[in-house]
Amino acid sequence: MFACGSADKFCFVLSAAVSVGISANMNRAMIAFTWMILFTTIGVSGCVERRLTITSEPAGALVYLSDEEVGRTPVTVPFTWYGDYEVILRLDGYKTLQTSANIYPPLYDIPPWDLISQAGVPWTYRYNVQRHYSLEPLVLPDDNELVDSALELKGRILQPTVK
Repeated sequence: MFACGSADKFCFVLSAAVSVGISANMNRAMIAFTWMILFTTIGVSGCVERRLTITSEPAGALVYLSDEEVGRTPVTVPFTWYGDYEVILRLDGYKTLQTSANIYPPLYDIPPWDLISQAGVPWTYRYNVQRHYSLEPLVLPDDNELVDSALELKGRILQPTVK
């Protein structure tokens, strides 16, 4: 039986080559070819392209994602990590909407499956997350409601505080 050294990662190739009587030059060629395939496979490993698309009704709302202005709806932005994102939408004539978007990873991007699913594949995984929000129209109070609210506030301000 042929014994392989600990430094030789592909001893099965050498063992098979020696057992069928292939020359030493052919053994080196097989090892080189195997290493070349291995490095090529690692070099073309797949990756994940993550995108978040935010839409609103009506369209054109200004979008802030985790305190960063990203554009007007509909807007698509890349993201790096999964988790909770703060979303703020603003549009004239509508109430400002402040909410959160929790983005969960797909199965192929959860450890340890991510190493298995993405190693050695020559394609890119595309993960698109979509969130849609409806904005409520801003209703302004009439003059009487505004005056009543102001008088109520004035009364609370002028009340003496008890210590």
